Amino acid sequence: MRFVYLILITFFVSINLRPSITSVGPLLDIIQRDLGMSGVTASLITALPVFFMGLFAVLAIKLNKRLGMERSLVIAMLLIFIATFLRMFVHNSFLLFVTALISGIGIGIAGPLITGFIKKYIPENPGLMGIYSVSMVIGAAVASSFSVPLYQRFNESWQYSLSFWSLVAVPAVLLLLPLLKNTDKSKSPLAISSLFVRNKRVTVFMLFFGCMAAIFYSITAWLAPIAQSVGFSYSQSGMILTLFTVIQIPVSFLIPMFVSKTGNRRMWLLFCSISELLGIVLLLLHFSPWVATVFLGIGAGGLFPLALLLPIQESKNIEETISWSAMMQFGGYLLGALGPAFIGLTVDVFDNFAPALLVLVIIIGMMLLTIIKIGEKVDFTH
Repeated sequence: MRFVYLILITFFVSINLRPSITSVGPLLDIIQRDLGMSGVTASLITALPVFFMGLFAVLAIKLNKRLGMERSLVIAMLLIFIATFLRMFVHNSFLLFVTALISGIGIGIAGPLITGFIKKYIPENPGLMGIYSVSMVIGAAVASSFSVPLYQRFNESWQYSLSFWSLVAVPAVLLLLPLLKNTDKSKSPLAISSLFVRNKRVTVFMLFFGCMAAIFYSITAWLAPIAQSVGFSYSQSGMILTLFTVIQIPVSFLIPMFVSKTGNRRMWLLFCSISELLGIVLLLLHFSPWVATVFLGIGAGGLFPLALLLPIQESKNIEETISWSAMMQFGGYLLGALGPAFIGLTVDVFDNFAPALLVLVIIIGMMLLTIIKIGEKVDFTH
């Protein structure tokens, strides 16, 4: 019964880590027109939370030391709840950016801590990282799928549509509360700077995560507008984004299982990267967005959980898992935030998506190099 309880916590915490971002994509054009934002400014709705997810990932280490992992997760869930709820009252771009900032802080804190949570409570089965990644994908899929229907249901109020997703944080907080009684604060000091500077593995993980995040969040923010640019309606473009996220659900669960059984993670990392490359090339060639989205979904669905597995596989204890994850996500998300912002800039300058898609191809090439560097060092004994 306790195992099921821990899985439920992992599920409900993880499911909160994407709706505040992915719910924006299908409504981005509407929000942009309503608030009079340029492409660059609109892209910040996605880029800002990703940026602060990275910036505040390191805060997870300090909070874990000071308050303990479980209390820190409660704080993260409350920040996500507050940020998403406040979108109900947003009527200018500044307030929308404030909510993006707060949600990014909450997500940034929660990301490394849930990795440590799995290492602490379910160490015998690292393949269960799939629960973490699948839950995030489900949250992303549901939010992107229902953003437009909720917008229509709430009398064409994008504010109410976006704020609806604050409800998802409530069960996460309630489930975490019983664990607060037995919270153990970390007793071992964490040499944050030495891990960041001296450990070459963490640096490679960070570069890989940055490339992966830049591609993922660029697609999340701009896939729907790209579909709209070739004649798709808001509802159809929302379905495109839903397809992108729904495909990731089985992929996010199965590929980590395959890797945990075979240890052959480099092959699957390369497979997923090439799948994303095919998807971007198909968009460049104006091929069917539906087919391109299938390849993009397969690639993103595999890359993200495999990236999250890296610190668990190679770290020696819970504290090191959290610090490695925090460092990887710190640098990775800071780099990843540049993706959506760059696409917004190129749309403003060139009035089409081709230049940005070409840069995404280059980023995938860089990611392939980091995958070769990562290699096959897999250790499930810790």
